Amino acid sequence: MFAGIDGCKKGWLSILLDRNNRWKIVFYENIQSFWENNYDAELILIDIPIGLSEKGSQERKCDIEARKILGPKRGSSIFQVPCRDSLYAKTYEDANNIHSRLTGRKLSIQTWNILPKIREIDFFLQSERKASTKIRESHPEICFWAFSGHPMNYSKRKLEGILERKELLKSIYPQTEDLLSYALSTYKKSGIKVDDVLDALILALTAKMGFNRLNFIPQMLEFDSRGLPMEIVYYPYYFLSPLKCKKTKETK
Repeated sequence: MFAGIDGCKKGWLSILLDRNNRWKIVFYENIQSFWENNYDAELILIDIPIGLSEKGSQERKCDIEARKILGPKRGSSIFQVPCRDSLYAKTYEDANNIHSRLTGRKLSIQTWNILPKIREIDFFLQSERKASTKIRESHPEICFWAFSGHPMNYSKRKLEGILERKELLKSIYPQTEDLLSYALSTYKKSGIKVDDVLDALILALTAKMGFNRLNFIPQMLEFDSRGLPMEIVYYPYYFLSPLKCKKTKETK
């Protein structure tokens, strides 16, 4: 099985695909529960920062490069990653003060909103070292770029953005509509939204199609002080497609 995980309001939405393209969707309240039920998955991609800095003004190279790839329209979706000490602050003000003191940069409110999930993953991967070999950091917007050949034109918060991403997914995975309908009807009370499902699906497809063929941002891998990789992985589907290769040869 290959999994894509996206954090949502009350926990984690996971989409699992087998080698025959059959899907399974399960909502988990915490990442430990997911792991206990899916430790035998071949590859798990998650939309949450994994490797964290302790201090210093330099951002992770993977975040800097990913923003450049996505450009001015979608680059802002790559949130600033907190330093590890700020994870345990009780308030935004405290977290911001710690982060500012150690990095010289302010902590955005967007990062603060997902800080509990970053803390959960950081603690889990340090205590479950076997999981760190299977759970890799990715980012839905980088995956959509890698499958389409360009950053998405619209925000996923807008209807145009939902339709844009859905149409791309349907062209790759025809079961997308059925999967989406099931997820929204089954886990409505868990607070999941359409974009949560689409993000988890593009991650699952990346894991399945890119298994053993992933690309890395940056190409020169970095590790944090705890030995966790600071990377964003993706599968360059569009750039490897026969149509793309044909266009490249014709241009030359």
